Amino acid sequence: MEKTFARPRSLKTVPFRYCPGCGHSLIHRLIAECIDELGIREKVVGIAPVGCAVFSYDYFNFDILESAHGRPPAVATALKRVMPQKIIFSYQGDGDLAAIGTSEIIHAAARGENISVFFVNNANYGMTGGQMAPTTILGQRTTTTPGGRSAATEGYPLRVSELLATIEGASFIQRVSLDTYGEVTAAKSAISRAFRGQMEGRGFSLVEILSPCPTDWGFSPKASLEWIRTAMKKVYPTGVMKDRDKGI
Repeated sequence: MEKTFARPRSLKTVPFRYCPGCGHSLIHRLIAECIDELGIREKVVGIAPVGCAVFSYDYFNFDILESAHGRPPAVATALKRVMPQKIIFSYQGDGDLAAIGTSEIIHAAARGENISVFFVNNANYGMTGGQMAPTTILGQRTTTTPGGRSAATEGYPLRVSELLATIEGASFIQRVSLDTYGEVTAAKSAISRAFRGQMEGRGFSLVEILSPCPTDWGFSPKASLEWIRTAMKKVYPTGVMKDRDKGI
């Protein structure tokens, strides 16, 4: 019988320990599948910071380097410049990339660093208890905004992809989601595009991924996917924000 589905070689043969319904395990698989299909596993180095993303080293079956909170773009810059033949990517959450690491990601994009960034947006600080993040949407309840995020007191959510798309050094920026099969397929395509862009020397790429966090949102896994569709996508619409090759 022909085997049509198997664990990617770029994933270790260990079970995921993420919460039920969490998007990280699916994103890990998509990244691993792309790496296998592109034949770059022996060239890849991933960078994982603080937060749920830190567990990446437990699951990816290639070199993973841990980084200080918010600093993966700086570490990726150093690695890529010292080892330009390597394929370097960072795997970052919204607390990491959009808060403490805001300056790092903006200036890496401005320099046009030839790296790939995978940005997991679950609209809260997932690992530390569900506090408000820069990506928390207005009205969303978190442990630090129990009455819902207010523009008057906490300001507005930060749209990272739209912000980075304005920067000349950025080559490819796309926002995707995990709420439907079609969106998952689009997410894999975007991840592959980011890797291929780096392989072709096209510069800075970022893929933002809207990902469910059922535990901290207080929803079931199914309801979390529905909340992405009905709430998150109104603030963070999916699509290509910038593709320099296509003049977008």
